[in-house]
Amino acid sequence: MEFFDTGIDGLKLIKPRIFPDSRGYFFESFSKTKFPDDSIYDWVQDNESKSTRGVLRGLHYQTGKHAQAKLVRAVVGAIYDVVVDIRPDSDTFGKWYGTELNDQNKLQLLIPRGFAHGFLVLSEEAIFSYKCDNYYNEESEGGILYSDKNLEIDWPLDDLSFQLSEKDARLPNFGQHKPFR
Repeated sequence: MEFFDTGIDGLKLIKPRIFPDSRGYFFESFSKTKFPDDSIYDWVQDNESKSTRGVLRGLHYQTGKHAQAKLVRAVVGAIYDVVVDIRPDSDTFGKWYGTELNDQNKLQLLIPRGFAHGFLVLSEEAIFSYKCDNYYNEESEGGILYSDKNLEIDWPLDDLSFQLSEKDARLPNFGQHKPFR
């Protein structure tokens, strides 16, 4: 596995070593021994979602003792994955990072606690998988509106075609979001 800095402290892009042959391929999507010592997490939950083109999920996060680090990837299809640094003491507070994760490049994103996270489905269908180092807690849930003009996130599809949940469509802008502590 190769780990690449993203310009945001703690946020890593991961490129696995893929072993293709005539039958298909093999790769490790996670191995504690391959991760740097400063990025070892105790993953407690695996989640998976299936969505169609234009579905946008997020930007979500958990606060306080329920904050979550995540290891995310697209198992099938392609997504544009976005994170926003919401750590108030961070030098990159309010900055976002986006990258395409898909079933061809097999890239993963290691997201530390203190980031809002979301993704947009680029392919006709996508299966998205992620590990969390903490359990979901409804009272600790927070979110930021994907289209907040202050963040200027450059989503790669025309937003008139986005499909959002009612809940995600009503999320607050960055300046009004629930503070991450």
